[in-house]
Amino acid sequence: MAAILVIGGGAAGFFAAIHAAHKNNKVVIFEKSGKVLSKVKVSGGGRCNVTNTLTEISLLIANYPRGRKELRNVFSRFSTLDTVNWFESRGVKLKTEPDGRMFPVTDSSQTIIDCLLSEIHQKGISLNLNTSVKEINFENSKFNVLTESEMNYVFDKIIVATGGFPQLKSYQWLSFSGHIIIPPVPSLFTFNIPKNPFDGLMGVSVPLVRIRIEGFNEISEGPMLFTHWGLSGPAVLKMSSLAARYLSEKQYEFRVGINFIPTMNEEQIRQLLLSNKVILKEKKIINSVIVALPSRLWERLVELSGISKELKWGEVSNTLFNKLASNISNSLIEVKGKTTFKEEFVTCGGVALKEINMSTMESKLLPGLYFAGEILDIDGVTGGFNFQAAWSTGFIAGTIAGS
Repeated sequence: MAAILVIGGGAAGFFAAIHAAHKNNKVVIFEKSGKVLSKVKVSGGGRCNVTNTLTEISLLIANYPRGRKELRNVFSRFSTLDTVNWFESRGVKLKTEPDGRMFPVTDSSQTIIDCLLSEIHQKGISLNLNTSVKEINFENSKFNVLTESEMNYVFDKIIVATGGFPQLKSYQWLSFSGHIIIPPVPSLFTFNIPKNPFDGLMGVSVPLVRIRIEGFNEISEGPMLFTHWGLSGPAVLKMSSLAARYLSEKQYEFRVGINFIPTMNEEQIRQLLLSNKVILKEKKIINSVIVALPSRLWERLVELSGISKELKWGEVSNTLFNKLASNISNSLIEVKGKTTFKEEFVTCGGVALKEINMSTMESKLLPGLYFAGEILDIDGVTGGFNFQAAWSTGFIAGTIAGS
């Protein structure tokens, strides 16, 4: 029997507490705010993107810009399938959407919240709201915990699951542990474009684009959305995650290149345009969208290429077609600044993984201290991957700490 403190009332904290609560362990959750599971509440537009349908570990870990190698071990112990089974065995059925994201069939995050609250109630876990940790000391194999309200507690083990912090100073309270903190930077955001060549297209969605950032060697593919401030959608959010540190160093001023028809390169697009010059020579180019691009986007691409709305396919010069092919395959746009994606704030950075035993989630520096969730230097792209990391690391930390 052990006294176990879980710091943080989010997804990872709840899951860790639930799995630590066996063998008559006394498990307590400290949550500094007045509410729990706030990210669960807002995730997926209030529907809660619980996990992703990917089950093959090599494909799953590819969605984590940080922690990719270490998560192979973690997901072998608690997988996406384990997450689905865990919730469904408690009456929460999940459904899969075409892009692989999984949600409760109720389309309500409250279903997930109610399930987790029910579990901690059944297991007799104590939930202390508005309880912030001020100081922790490790003496005689015990953790002495002082709260901001000057209350003292003693625990045998501690699981830290506070989530990520936007500033390095917010990790100061962890200094007792001696752990290296990788400086945090945002890793899930949309792109601001003050001088947007596609201004006025807000609300237009492109089903599939390929995005690259000048000076950065990874690419992102997926749907993209034009907004009143710039660019959003899965392809943009994934790129913001992949290039999080690079873009932070650039102070969020960079050029993004977009291929609106990623199944074709510039030369193939040029050949398609030239063939249309013959086949559709009597039709106005503005009225003949190629490869199912949104009509408003096509009109803007034609305009940006210097092609008059009145011109027919047969009247357009090869020089203008070259410009159009270039704009379709590689529109270069100046980005200046970022915007947090809805209410979902994700950081990269946190406790350095080299100091954690990823088989147990226990600190290599301080026995009895465990970590779970986004407090670690782990983050995923959008699509249920950050929650999956929370469930998996929470499961391992709780199970081992409680054994």
